[in-house]
Amino acid sequence: MCDTLIATPSSTANGVAIFGKNSDRPPNEGQHMAYVPALQYPPDSRLRCTYIEIPQVKKTYAVLLSKPFWMWGAEMGINEHGLVIGNEAVYSKIPPNKEPALLGMDLLRLALERAITPREAVQVIIELLEQHGQGGNCASHGETMYYHNSFLIANANDGWVLETVGRHWVARQLKDSYSISNCLTLGSQFDIASPGLAQFAAEKGYAKSAAQFDVARDMSDLLYTTLGKGRVRCSTTKNLMDAQQGKISVETVMRILRYHEVEPFDPASSSPLAVDVCMHAGFGPIHISQTTASMVCHLDGNASTLFITGTSAPCTGIFKPIWLDASPAILAALGPDPSSTYDFKSLFWSHERLHRAVLLNYSERLSAYADDRDALEKKFVRGALELSKAPLMERIEFSAQCFNEAIQAEEEWLTRIEKIPPRRRVLYTNAWVGFNKKAGMPA
Repeated sequence: MCDTLIATPSSTANGVAIFGKNSDRPPNEGQHMAYVPALQYPPDSRLRCTYIEIPQVKKTYAVLLSKPFWMWGAEMGINEHGLVIGNEAVYSKIPPNKEPALLGMDLLRLALERAITPREAVQVIIELLEQHGQGGNCASHGETMYYHNSFLIANANDGWVLETVGRHWVARQLKDSYSISNCLTLGSQFDIASPGLAQFAAEKGYAKSAAQFDVARDMSDLLYTTLGKGRVRCSTTKNLMDAQQGKISVETVMRILRYHEVEPFDPASSSPLAVDVCMHAGFGPIHISQTTASMVCHLDGNASTLFITGTSAPCTGIFKPIWLDASPAILAALGPDPSSTYDFKSLFWSHERLHRAVLLNYSERLSAYADDRDALEKKFVRGALELSKAPLMERIEFSAQCFNEAIQAEEEWLTRIEKIPPRRRVLYTNAWVGFNKKAGMPA
């Protein structure tokens, strides 16, 4: 489960587009930021993606990615031209391909490495999809997930949504703020589509006729789309943006990514069918995913400023500023890339000590430091936006300072909340005992 949104320049407080995404993955699947420089390749070079090999292009652009540790592709990212992409799992009446092909996350990274504009990125994904297909297991370490993909693709001045089912696709250029989630959304309102898609849907009996084709109505799988509450979450994030029309800021998008439907929120007491924008794992088949990384991008041209958690559960963590050109120096100091096994030296797993301690008494423990988190984050956002066009070394120093302050603050917050007694709920606690044991987390 994931949620991705774009606030267009006309809807933001300062006239700059803002992109946001929560990546929801298995709770022990470490996700990290990775910088890949621009590179050139000799003719006839080949590229190994997660499962298959494809021809490499002559030149790729520099990218900053948020990626699960085990795959080649990424859940979200930005390239040197200020192009951002987030993907979503979507479910269709057409079963997903289980044979090795390109993952949706591979397609996302390939588009970032090969495209300058959103429209070019749409074309890159379309061509790769038609040539190589999408498919393969989207999970690791004995778990299985298979799905189709949708993409929200944007830069400072343009945005597109691309929705795919197998090798079929539809796309629309965005005029206003938009959200995507784990559902098909474009209906009959799309600008371009794969040849023969409407006729195919009619022949299969999905649509009454080609002339009446509606991709969301006719192609969606009812069970997974309903259980994942993709339409509900999509509507929620769009409504939250609409309520702040003309006033949306970086902080607004951060609040949306932290949104829980029921407040005061307690994941241990949530309904077994509850699925939030800020997703929490727990007991039951619906709660097998967790928000494992979050990103907000202030798309001020090629000087785009990113705010990333680099950690799970944005409600328990803090967004830190980073820039693509500053990222090699920052990421090198954040410890090893995480895996599915606990390693306190990595940023992802270091935060899990705080996150999983908060879950033992969510409302009381989070309230013990939430105000401090918000104040620190406000300082980070204000300082980063003021430095967005400053010399590289100034931005590196500020970003490094913010990461160090956040790490130190989380250590102090952990000490603070451990003085608050836990509240154990049998099923919920047992679920997390299982997650912790599997990851080798210390008691």
